[in-house]
Amino acid sequence: MGISWQQLLILLVIVLLIFGTKRLRNLGGDLGGAIKGFKKAMKEEEKKGEDEEKDPELLGKDDSVKPQQKTSSEEKQSQDK
Repeated sequence: MGISWQQLLILLVIVLLIFGTKRLRNLGGDLGGAIKGFKKAMKEEEKKGEDEEKDPELLGKDDSVKPQQKTSSEEKQSQDK
């Protein structure tokens, strides 16, 4: 009990009448660009994962972590000693 080809044809004609060919063309282009961008991001992430597997030292490094600075009260205490 699926949709027959005649029903699909009628549905396509109604969609074309409502949206018009220009809007549907733009929608198709936008959808294609989104899919292309998604695939590119997946390839980059996959490549990044392979690079980390090849160089295990990259997994332990985190350049964003900085040593904590002493607060003014801690500096005073160290000077008093």
